[in-house]
Amino acid sequence: MIKWLDKTVLRWFVNFLWPEYYRPAENYQPNWKILRNYFFFQKILRINGKVKWPVHFTSLVMGADRIKKGFMCDPGDSPNCYIQAFQGIHFGSNVEIAPGCKLISSNHDLEDFSKAMPSKGPIEIGSNVWIGANCVILPSVKIGSNVVIGAGSIIVKDIPSNSIAVGNPCKVIKDKKLYAVDINKIKLNRNIQKPKKGNTVE
Repeated sequence: MIKWLDKTVLRWFVNFLWPEYYRPAENYQPNWKILRNYFFFQKILRINGKVKWPVHFTSLVMGADRIKKGFMCDPGDSPNCYIQAFQGIHFGSNVEIAPGCKLISSNHDLEDFSKAMPSKGPIEIGSNVWIGANCVILPSVKIGSNVVIGAGSIIVKDIPSNSIAVGNPCKVIKDKKLYAVDINKIKLNRNIQKPKKGNTVE
C-alpha cells in the first residue's frame, strides 16, 4: 500500500511541485523523502522557491532561469552549494554535484564591484559528470562529458571529455573509461525526450 501510494499520489505531487525534476522511476529516492527533505523549506518558506527542481535549504541558486539542464541533474540539491547562473550554466544529463560546490558564471567588474564583468559565455558541463565536494567552477569554463572532478578542485580552464581532473588549478591527471550505463535507457519519473546517443548524451 505504501509503495503504491508513493508511486502514484506522491509521485504526481512531486512532479507537480518540481516540473524540471527528472530522476529514475525505480530504485531511487522515494517521493516521500523528496517531500520530507525539500517541501517545507522550498515551497512553504520559499527558500529557492522559484527553482523548478529540488534545492537543499542550505544551498542558493541564483539566475535559475538561465540554467539549462538534462535529466538526472538537480543543481543545488546537495547541501551548502552556491549556484550563480546570471551568465548562464548549461548541464548535460547525469551530473552529480557534491556538497559545498560553487558554480560562478559571472564575476564583479574590477573597476566597479556593483557591476558584473561580461563573460565569454556560459559555464558548460557535459553528461555523466561527477563534481566532488567543495569544488569551485569559474566563469565560461567548459567541462566535457564522462568526467570526474576531484574534491576541492578550482576549475579555471576547460576540462576535456573522458578525463579525471583534480587540483588548484584543476588539471587532468588521467583518462577515464566510458561510463558503464546507457542513461538513455533509464525509465524516468516523467516523460522527457532523450537524445539517442548512448552513454555520450550531451
